[in-house]
Amino acid sequence: MDYANYLLLFGAGIVAGFINVNAGGGSSLTLPTLILMGLSGPMANGTNRIGIIVQTFSAVVSFRREKFSQFKISLKLALFALPGAIAGALISVRIGDEWFRRILGIIMIGIVISMIFSSKKDNKKKSISHKKQWLIYPAMFGIGFYGGFIQAGVGFLLMAALYHLLHENLIRVNMHKVFIVFIYMLPALAIFIITGNIHWGYGIILAGGMAVGGWFGAKLAVKGGEKVIRVVLIMAILIMAAKLLNIF
Repeated sequence: MDYANYLLLFGAGIVAGFINVNAGGGSSLTLPTLILMGLSGPMANGTNRIGIIVQTFSAVVSFRREKFSQFKISLKLALFALPGAIAGALISVRIGDEWFRRILGIIMIGIVISMIFSSKKDNKKKSISHKKQWLIYPAMFGIGFYGGFIQAGVGFLLMAALYHLLHENLIRVNMHKVFIVFIYMLPALAIFIITGNIHWGYGIILAGGMAVGGWFGAKLAVKGGEKVIRVVLIMAILIMAAKLLNIF
């Protein structure tokens, strides 16, 4: 691997880290890059987790420095996602890949539609739907399972759950999201390490890039506000959905 390829991997990490913090789907960029470097699917999947852990930690610290943190709530949510992530990583077997891509692509488009047509009416529904906020906990388990199993696109699912069930604004949604992913990713990574599905050299390079992207992504999320996050989110989801549905 020459210096050009190192720079390519580091650059892919920066872009993925930035996208992951503000939206999701960065793994749809980093996983193909790692495979292009010669890694097998499981090895790329495991190596990608190193970058995600470093990126989410960097983003958590960045949000904290910008005075955005609710660690008690984030940790509570993360603890419900944790067992699902462990189960997902352990079961991590390939199933109907073609159908999976189609279904996930449709889900991504559905999330875009819900984000576009969400309005101030949501505020009027808060008191009515407050009793349904308990649904966030089984949702966290399911999303944790998906994250431990595949990870790509989990940010979109987390944002949808936090946005619609807790009625948080998109800045706080991302604040909780990066903390939750950081916590549940730790045991998932351990499983990939134990099974020998990690390339440490590539992982460290990728992690460096994703840390940079995650740090500045969190700063943009706070300074740019919901409008910027919404634009990045919609663009990221549409690109990933198109890719999953083989539109291009």
